[in-house]
Formats: sequence, structure tokens, C-alpha cells
Amino acid sequence: MSTDDHDDLIFKALGHRVRRRILDVLKKGPATTGALCEKFSELDRCTVMQHLGVLEDAGLVIAERRGRERWNHLDALPVHAIHERWIGPYAAYAATMLSRLKHSVETAQS
Repeated sequence: MSTDDHDDLIFKALGHRVRRRILDVLKKGPATTGALCEKFSELDRCTVMQHLGVLEDAGLVIAERRGRERWNHLDALPVHAIHERWIGPYAAYAATMLSRLKHSVETAQS
């Protein structure tokens, strides 16, 4: 799978608010699928499992079987990679442009 294809999976996974909320829960620590179903009681178990599947496909969640339980762990590395490739450089560019604008305005006022 190409990097762009993998990035598409990550953006798709992050594009749904329930999946972002699941990641917020997992940011605090691993959780069983049952515990996640309890936290998202407005959804049925099948829907929670579908969301977890999308998150797993994107590499954002790692599932670990312990006996009858399935523990879900957050893997933040894909989010970090997106930050490094997209957010960081664009934020640096925006900061540079704002700095130039500020300097230009201050110079014009002098």
C-alpha cells in the first residue's frame, strides 16, 4: 500500500466524530470492546465494532486478544506521521507568512 493510500485510510478514520471520540477514550489507556460499547451506549455493539475495524485498518488501533476479551490500544504513530507530513509544515508556513505580514504592517506604520 502506498503512503498516500495509507494516509487516505487515516483521514477517513479521523473523519467521523464517533471514531475520534473512541480515540479520545483510548488516549487515556487501553479498553476492552465491551467497555467501549458501554461508553457509547447510544450505538449497538455491531456499530462500535465497525468503527473499531476502520480504526484498525488505518493503524490507529491495535487489538489484542486476552482470553475472551479484546483489548483495544491506541497507536498514535500514524497521527504523528500525518502531523509531520501535513500539519507541521503548513503551520510553519502560516507562521512565517504572519510574521512577514506583521513586519510589513509595522514597517508601513513607521
